[in-house]
Amino acid sequence: MSGHNKWSKIKRAKGAADAKRSKQYSKILKEVAVAVRESGPDPDSNPRLRLLVQNARGCNMPKDTLMRAINKASDKDAAVLQEITFECHANHGIALFIECLSDNNMRTVANVRAIMNKFGGTLETNGSLNFLFTRKGVFVIPRKPDMDIEELEMNLIDAGLEEMEADDEYLTLYTAYEDFGSMVKALEDMKIECESAELQRIPNTTRSIDEESMRKVLKVINMLEEDDDVTNVFHDMEIPDDFEEDE
Repeated sequence: MSGHNKWSKIKRAKGAADAKRSKQYSKILKEVAVAVRESGPDPDSNPRLRLLVQNARGCNMPKDTLMRAINKASDKDAAVLQEITFECHANHGIALFIECLSDNNMRTVANVRAIMNKFGGTLETNGSLNFLFTRKGVFVIPRKPDMDIEELEMNLIDAGLEEMEADDEYLTLYTAYEDFGSMVKALEDMKIECESAELQRIPNTTRSIDEESMRKVLKVINMLEEDDDVTNVFHDMEIPDDFEEDE
């Protein structure tokens, strides 16, 4: 699991700058629409929706906003969103895996292609870069003063815990893709609420490039993340702990 510690720091720091609250809300609301379409509007019988409700609470989304999205998605005339992925190379060989939710494939493809062309990147054939990443469950839990970290770690091993990272504010748990549901259930049974719980694509190895090049690649990533259809952008670039991104 080399590189995970840096990855979690990158994702969390970027999560604060990354999408501003409106983007974070937009991502959850789109995923709610897909979850409701798949398995109905009742969180008790729809595990994917139940998790999204929890994530919405974690980012302080107003309850009314969430309920409107659930009700809207239940309407048979609601727009159907599709999950689309892109695999790209940015400058200096940095691999990007882009996840989208869209009601218009042609628009999404055109937007992603335009951004990559503008910055000298290339769209690759789907499946050609997938092997560079491993899909993992990543759970971020606020750390409470009375938590016994060692006991919690032991209790979660049976649910598929592969690694736990701890800092002063958060615990970050990692599971294999196939153990994601088991960890969700285990945390629910223990009445532990996550700030976020999601599937991420963790790079198997990371690539180190100079700071100027790193800033150029991050500019591409930021442009992609600003697109309304893009929900996640994963990369294999190594970012030093002391790196400060441009405002």
